[in-house]
Amino acid sequence: MLGRILTVGLFVLFGACAAQADATIPNKDVPGARDSALLKRYDGSFIISYERLAFTDFTIPLSKLEKTGDSDRDRMNNQVYKPNKLLEVEGARTRITYLLPANRSPLEVLRNYQDVVKAAGGEVLYSCKTDDCGGDPTRSAAGGGGDMSLLMYFVAEAQLKDGDFSNGKCAMASHLDDQRFFAAKIPQAGGEAYVTVQTYLVKDDLYCKAFNERTVAVVHIVEPKPREQKMVVVKADEMAKTIGSTGRVALYGIFFDTGKADLKPESSPTLQEIAGLLSSDPKLAVLIVGHTDNQGAYDYNLDLSRRRAESVVAALTTSFRADGKRLRAAGVGMLAPAASNDQDDGRAKNRRVEVVKLN
Repeated sequence: MLGRILTVGLFVLFGACAAQADATIPNKDVPGARDSALLKRYDGSFIISYERLAFTDFTIPLSKLEKTGDSDRDRMNNQVYKPNKLLEVEGARTRITYLLPANRSPLEVLRNYQDVVKAAGGEVLYSCKTDDCGGDPTRSAAGGGGDMSLLMYFVAEAQLKDGDFSNGKCAMASHLDDQRFFAAKIPQAGGEAYVTVQTYLVKDDLYCKAFNERTVAVVHIVEPKPREQKMVVVKADEMAKTIGSTGRVALYGIFFDTGKADLKPESSPTLQEIAGLLSSDPKLAVLIVGHTDNQGAYDYNLDLSRRRAESVVAALTTSFRADGKRLRAAGVGMLAPAASNDQDDGRAKNRRVEVVKLN
């Protein structure tokens, strides 16, 4: 009897806490969000989730998502689906999630966005709806153990930075219906800009019931923008001086693709200098520490930063003949920021590898 009372009590307590955090119909955009100059909002909608990266890669599906193989699973144990035809682009990427006014259908909203693209001289490259898009048309970015959805193709659940039961999380992680999608390009002075628009009805009558049967639009914009040339190579003797005075040195010349732990070739000069540092002092042992910004979930960033540090150690030992006994890898994710994560330049300072003296 006591166990039953405790169980009921915990359920009531959880329900009360969740109710306090339920989605609510917004009357303003989330802080720091703004429309793209390329693709304005549907009248009466509000931004409920927003993310901008100064430079990254982005893969646009130009055909239906297809099952890649029974054993091909993502990190949430979802069956992976990918398009046979795709377009890989790079540039400044913005993701904007809008809640539309009541009684607006996903098709109506999609057609309005297509009109804007065509008015700007753009071209629709691919479009689909519901089952024709491939994967599970009822799933959002959240969940595991099933078939990947179109929204999962663009953003993994671990990368959603919106809090549980928030408007942004409700829009991106609830079940959905009547999915519509198109990808397009828009000519710009510096090259082509690319956009994707996905619209759907939210299906959630529990914690996100305020959004139930409301249309959401997830818009990605990739603008042509050259990558900032910030190849910062700290020489071995400079590393030694900094470590001697502070016990550590932050390095920004080690590069990875977004969300990946594989070292990019342009990391070699900095890796060579780390190897030179170790060679100059045979007694020196160091900790290679990976750091991330706050884009993405806490556990995801911890794991990513650890894997990146391990990649550095592996490269130093295999390609630069460093003594592995004098190297240890660790990842601290977003735990030790060097600057504010509110702006692109601050997040860039936080994405780093540090060499920390162990003895």
